[in-house]
Amino acid sequence: MDKDVSAGSGITTVAGRLALAITLLAFGLGHAAVLDGVSAADAVSVAQYVGGIALFAAGLLALRDGDTAGGTAFSVLGALWFTWAVSAGASGNEAGLFLLLFALVVLSLTLAGGEQLGQVVHGLFFVALLLMAIAEFAGNDGLAKAGGWFAVAAGAVAWYAATAVLAHWPTAVPRRAAGRGVTATG
Repeated sequence: MDKDVSAGSGITTVAGRLALAITLLAFGLGHAAVLDGVSAADAVSVAQYVGGIALFAAGLLALRDGDTAGGTAFSVLGALWFTWAVSAGASGNEAGLFLLLFALVVLSLTLAGGEQLGQVVHGLFFVALLLMAIAEFAGNDGLAKAGGWFAVAAGAVAWYAATAVLAHWPTAVPRRAAGRGVTATG
């Protein structure tokens, strides 16, 4: 990989973001129950193979290429997706605990900083997992559906982030000065 390429713009990162996007969309749409006959259980295969194995492999490749932020995020998320998939069918409290711990890992990724779109993806995903964990503990389908929508939004942002790199679209929001008449000094 060309070392002049900024972190987050390499092909490994694009592949990782697409794998995360597909997994988040399947997971979110299954929990939101917006497609007739599609449930969260239908996302298990996608989570295991795309979210688990492919995302973990993208993480390892990113680490090899020197992208520690992307490599850490993708490999940790890949391991967690794989674990979620193989433990599907767990009891409410067990599933709630796993989702809560998964949410805390994603919160760490959110707070770690990095590029804006990645933080938005992780932030939305954190809210999704937190809502779903509470839903599991409380037995509340409404919260699970709301969490599903946050996961769909996170998946859409991840998909945009990957596509933006390939299509040379903007990936950062320009920063403005603090107020009227304020200028930045260089």
